Amino acid sequence: MRIELDDELERFRDGLRAHIATHRPPIPRLPGTRSPRTADMAEFRRWCASLYAAGYLGYDWPEDWGGTGRPDPIKDFIVDRELADADMPRPVGAFNLVARALLEFGREDQRGYYLPRIRDFADMWCQLFSEPEAGSDLAALRTRARLDGDGWVVDGQKVWTTHGHIADLGFLLARTEPEARKHAGISAFLIDMRSPGVTVRPLREVTGASDFNEVFLDAVRIPAGNIIGARGQGWEIARTALAHERAGSLREDSVVDSSLRLVEQLTGRGETSLAEPDLVRRLGELAARARATDLLGLRGVIRAAEGMTGAVDAVDAAVVKVVFSETNLALATLGVESQGADGIVAAPDSRQDDGHWQEAFLWARGFTISAGSNEIMRNLIAETGLGLPREPRPAGTEPRPAGTEPRPAGTEPRR
Repeated sequence: MRIELDDELERFRDGLRAHIATHRPPIPRLPGTRSPRTADMAEFRRWCASLYAAGYLGYDWPEDWGGTGRPDPIKDFIVDRELADADMPRPVGAFNLVARALLEFGREDQRGYYLPRIRDFADMWCQLFSEPEAGSDLAALRTRARLDGDGWVVDGQKVWTTHGHIADLGFLLARTEPEARKHAGISAFLIDMRSPGVTVRPLREVTGASDFNEVFLDAVRIPAGNIIGARGQGWEIARTALAHERAGSLREDSVVDSSLRLVEQLTGRGETSLAEPDLVRRLGELAARARATDLLGLRGVIRAAEGMTGAVDAVDAAVVKVVFSETNLALATLGVESQGADGIVAAPDSRQDDGHWQEAFLWARGFTISAGSNEIMRNLIAETGLGLPREPRPAGTEPRPAGTEPRPAGTEPRR
């Protein structure tokens, strides 16, 4: 899909391409939410810092902190696309969430210390939000923080903490007012992951990797100054930070090219397990679905660039997330199924694209669960986007008045 850019955006894109050509690191772009390999960490940090220094990350920060003060969703879109097209590692971790939280709610001393380190990528950050019983309903979290003298003492457990095993610092949500209503009793903190009482246990995934972790917090002391914003303001801070996350997208041209490459490899040796008409039909479906994903994602970018915000943003993002993750899964499934018995061979031993399709298939299912499972996303779309009731209305009752649609679990009305 070709996108027409104005002169400024073309210069931005061309400059990024030149930066990639000059600074590209000798490390791979890993699939899914993979953590950088330990041996690559130094090079990875240098690469991410170079993107900040050149103005391709953090350009929307205030001028006092190294940016231009002008957010531009289209530039975000260009950076994502160019890194993907060049097969370059993308920055990972909770650095973007923490930066936004500090810029909006942090004290001057916090900004002065942490923001330059984020730009230098001196620290790897993780997000300590989800818990065993507080995933989609984040406000139900149970981790407690109590004020004790000159610090906070934290007890609890977090789970699905991406990059927790290599993180230097964490962005933590904990309950500080146990008696308050659940959204009002949460506070946000900065935590050193090397603090006594922090135990990180990697979770072995179906991919064979261990990039997600569970984190145990046993009487962990945090300096009183490590709270972000006001006590009890954590829910607002988290929502503001999470609003800057972006959904994935699929390039329809790359979908078609990679699929056709596999089909040519297999049919050339007479090894494909699928009849040619079925392959053509499924490839056509995937190309159409990938185009739809691209257009939906681009619509969200354009809406954001035009300043269109509100509840519709969450619905649009949910639609893109569902379409992207299920199209991505269908593509990976085709890549594995078309190999026949070879499709069950482990990635390192695969004869097709060095096991790309096997690894993609194992990762693809996770995308339908992470960042809110697709079941939760469909509920959000139905209730908030379409105004459908949570339960069937009894016969004879009237539809909900406009503007009174139910909100998804874990949200509050905007004020």
